[in-house]
Amino acid sequence: MKSGNTGARHKIRRFGRTDKEGICMDRWKFFDITHREHIICNPMNLEKLEQLITLLPLRPGARVLDIATGKGEFLIRLAERYREMTGTGVDLSPYFIADARKKHQERTPDTRLHFLEMDGARYVPETPESFDLAACIGASWIFGGHRGTLSALNKMAAPESWIVAGEPYWRHEPEREYLEAIGVKRNDFGTHYENADAGREFGLEPVYTLVSSQDDWDRYEGLQWYAAETWASDYRDDPDVEAVLNRVREGRAAYLRWGRETLGWAIYVFRKGSTALS
Repeated sequence: MKSGNTGARHKIRRFGRTDKEGICMDRWKFFDITHREHIICNPMNLEKLEQLITLLPLRPGARVLDIATGKGEFLIRLAERYREMTGTGVDLSPYFIADARKKHQERTPDTRLHFLEMDGARYVPETPESFDLAACIGASWIFGGHRGTLSALNKMAAPESWIVAGEPYWRHEPEREYLEAIGVKRNDFGTHYENADAGREFGLEPVYTLVSSQDDWDRYEGLQWYAAETWASDYRDDPDVEAVLNRVREGRAAYLRWGRETLGWAIYVFRKGSTALS
């Protein structure tokens, strides 16, 4: 889940600028603290990320868009493989954009990548339907949900292009207490089947899914607990220590009590302009 993160949508809602106790905190500072140990800001491992990249062949000069790019790992790894591509990464977090720009200069300074600090919902390409790959991995809240995300990406993706979305899904019906704990409604997420099938509404054919394992989830969640506790120990005088630890510990309890068995996460790969059956 990213702030691009990576995240999941419910974490953006729950960890907004003011928490339920009325304590104000910069949400992007919170995500920077809790994701400082993460290379990718969602519950996917690096091996599966590489698998995804091998499934997305790009022509020389291909144009790639990554909304909610987080620390830019997906876009930079694509550029490492396809040196002649042009990439645009968009994220609202100043911390993550700074990380992405730094990694770009360290790893692929000769590639044409641009990282924009802005709201992905406000990004408008110069030319509609012009990207060979359009992605939003783990931040569908930007466009009002999974279907809204596919609709938005579809309008920016060229014919015969790839569309990639990351989204939570219900592994089974969630308990009311869990929904209340994470601040979402049952209809905010679909099932795995519903997420994959949603593209058909926009003429997008689902061609592959990468599903996070419980180990992937445990790592993603556990690194947040670890990062928060070590940060709090290192910065005891920071005014946000109490707010950060309260939020992370509440999230940990909800994950261990309900979330680990209830909420799944997957990356969905769609093809725009696939061959239609007569």
